[in-house]
Amino acid sequence: MKNAEVLIASNDGVYSIKVNGRATFECAPPLRSLAKDLENVMFKRVDVDLSACTGMDSTFMGILAMLGLRSKKIDAVMTIFNAGELNKSLLFGLGLKKLFNFSEGEVPFGTQTGAADGAADKIVNAQTVLDAHKTLMDVDEENVKKFEKVVDYVQKDLDKLNDKKS
Repeated sequence: MKNAEVLIASNDGVYSIKVNGRATFECAPPLRSLAKDLENVMFKRVDVDLSACTGMDSTFMGILAMLGLRSKKIDAVMTIFNAGELNKSLLFGLGLKKLFNFSEGEVPFGTQTGAADGAADKIVNAQTVLDAHKTLMDVDEENVKKFEKVVDYVQKDLDKLNDKKS
């Protein structure tokens, strides 16, 4: 199954994200970079168009949760458009419904600023997976038992990768 192409655009404090295909950890690093960049920035809105998204893994949903938490913190609105039943059930199953508004319809797309190409290195991928799953555990207590082993494993893997790098 082909991984997603993730398009990211911005226009005057509004961030638009369009997902084409299956959204996995491999295409999540640019979205994580956006979430990290927005930690200290005020913005109005984040719109995510899932009309062409055929599914998401927990890492990708965790990165969406990072954006959702930041949006809530600054009273910005994050809307998931055209999620469809499958993607809604995936998001709801991880307790993420409370972070997003859901809507159907056309999503205006600003000036494109980047596309995920899956070319991130192992350390960036591991850090993305770790951040995503820690966020999922923070958002909903039910996710702790689902992902605590993943977090432990990825943290150990990341420690090994960082030791090799040193």
